[in-house]
Amino acid sequence: MTFLIASNILLWIAFLGVTVVMLGLMRQVGLLHERSSPMGAMITDHGPDIGDNAPEFDLPDYFGRPVHIGGASERPTLLMFTAPTCPVCDKLFPIIKSIARAENIGVVMISDGAPEEHARFLKTHELGQIRYVVSAELGMAFQVGKIPYGVLLDAGGIIRAKGLTNTREHLESLLEADKTGFASLQQFMASRKKTAA
Repeated sequence: MTFLIASNILLWIAFLGVTVVMLGLMRQVGLLHERSSPMGAMITDHGPDIGDNAPEFDLPDYFGRPVHIGGASERPTLLMFTAPTCPVCDKLFPIIKSIARAENIGVVMISDGAPEEHARFLKTHELGQIRYVVSAELGMAFQVGKIPYGVLLDAGGIIRAKGLTNTREHLESLLEADKTGFASLQQFMASRKKTAA
């Protein structure tokens, strides 16, 4: 009888111990979930700010057709700063085309580098409606330090979102930032935390 009582007591102690451990694990999972919340395109502190008018340029694209950047246009425009030798840019290209079709936005790819690199890139990629501009001047005007870098302009030429875009999620975060009215996904998450507090 004493053995039965002792085993029952030990079972309850073990049960309470497992319960405490489970509560601790649940708390840690919650903290981890909060820390690993979705991250959008990372905004750098350089160049024209969100809400500013984009610098205006009239340049020829790679094929000599005129391209107007900034100012009023028929629809929003995504400026993608890339390079023909950038492996991440190469992988993003089909995603950029897909998003442009799905969201009905214009896309201008802005690049810099040697002419033979651009020729090789364009030989392997079908542009479709995407314009391809070779211009170091545009990169300097927007003060792009790292690529791939996206800048979303609304139809009025106002910068609505910008940031490094290494993945599909980063690209989509630029569009979501514009739709939600927040400059970035990080700003949206911060406002959610303030509202919850």
